[in-house]
Amino acid sequence: MAEKKRGRISRRDFVKAAGVGALAAGLGPGIIIPGRARAAKKTLKILQWVHFVPAYDEWFNKKYTKEWGEKNDTEVTVDNIGIKLVNARGAAEVSAQKGHDLFLFNWPPPSFEEQAVDMKDVYQECERKFGKPIDLGIKSTYNPKTKKYFAFSPSFTPDPVNYRQDLFGAVGMPNGPKTWDEVRTAGAKIKKQFGNPVGIGLSNEIDTGMAMRTIMYSFGASEQDQAGNLALNSKQTLEAIKFVKALFQETMTDEVFTWDESSNNRGIVSGKLSVVLNAISTTRTAEKQDPDISKKIQLTKALAGPVRAIGLEHVMQCYVIWKFAENIEGAKKFLVDYVTNFRQAFVEGEFYDFPCFAKTVPDLKQLIASDPKAHPPDKYKVLEDVLEWATNVGYPGYSNAAVDEIFGTWVLNVMFAKAAAGRATPEEALQEADAASRRIFGKWREKGLV
Repeated sequence: MAEKKRGRISRRDFVKAAGVGALAAGLGPGIIIPGRARAAKKTLKILQWVHFVPAYDEWFNKKYTKEWGEKNDTEVTVDNIGIKLVNARGAAEVSAQKGHDLFLFNWPPPSFEEQAVDMKDVYQECERKFGKPIDLGIKSTYNPKTKKYFAFSPSFTPDPVNYRQDLFGAVGMPNGPKTWDEVRTAGAKIKKQFGNPVGIGLSNEIDTGMAMRTIMYSFGASEQDQAGNLALNSKQTLEAIKFVKALFQETMTDEVFTWDESSNNRGIVSGKLSVVLNAISTTRTAEKQDPDISKKIQLTKALAGPVRAIGLEHVMQCYVIWKFAENIEGAKKFLVDYVTNFRQAFVEGEFYDFPCFAKTVPDLKQLIASDPKAHPPDKYKVLEDVLEWATNVGYPGYSNAAVDEIFGTWVLNVMFAKAAAGRATPEEALQEADAASRRIFGKWREKGLV
């Protein structure tokens, strides 16, 4: 100890260093100092998106994973990429058969099932500790055809309606819209009187994909039925397409055809839009950037259509462990420990990510009912019954590989956009989307995954 304090290195430390660095020092591959050999430290490589709430990445990357690594003698590295790049990066790692141990998709990834480790044991361990997960998590990560859990979902992000209370109040709806018809009628009045259009995307990006399905499902339409059979070509889908066309013509502007996944967020926070369908990243951004606009943007639950009030999860956190991952067991342990400590994630992510295992955040309702950052403090209380109206991509069935490809290749986005823009009649747009969906379902049935 005295030698170390004087800036020297002790003989014991020298021998330890020599044992680790023998090859680099030129001692030769066959020379091992007895008792001094040391196994290489384990590694765990994680890939995630750039979270819409920056505070979450700050906590996860710099605090949580570092502390977990120290406890588990593992060097954890986290790489963050933009949400647009996730699918392409996943495909690239599969092609190379090399990449990260844990790979986070922001929507169900059943088309990667054949390359993924079965997560049954991770679910079983978490269920043993915290009880059954929510149905939404299972429907997003389980294939009833193959009986395999192709991913694991610790959390999901609700997709409430963000509306300008001052603008809707000015046309007689101070508590915001409750139905899609009210968005259409009030939105048209607001656009005419104040120049603020409705902000529902019609482009090839994730928010549009979620919004169009929300409208479809509320109209009683869906891509598939409960048994996983294609069901897109229906009277209900046609009515949903006609509604979106009218909604665009009466309340929106052409820019929605070229939006990216954060355009609606930026639009309402800047004061331009009257209403958007988005996660609470919208209101969190407003709280930080402009308290005045934050007070004007309020939240309401999923809107009702002719058949039901229903909404998609905005983001479904689905972790995949590749079959070619180098640390499969470490990745599984990390997931169980992450779920165990999920209350931290819920708080650090500013309520963006809701738990798939409810008992991990036992005081969730109390937390969201009084948030000092919110305007007013109980703004997020509207989310306390989110599981009564949130559902998965592929409702009323499971998120299977065919539904995943339809989502990822924007088949439904294009269907709605073509009809809204007048580039096809609603009937033509539906027939084209149905034909594409039939090809996709046929392909995955042949592979035995649907």
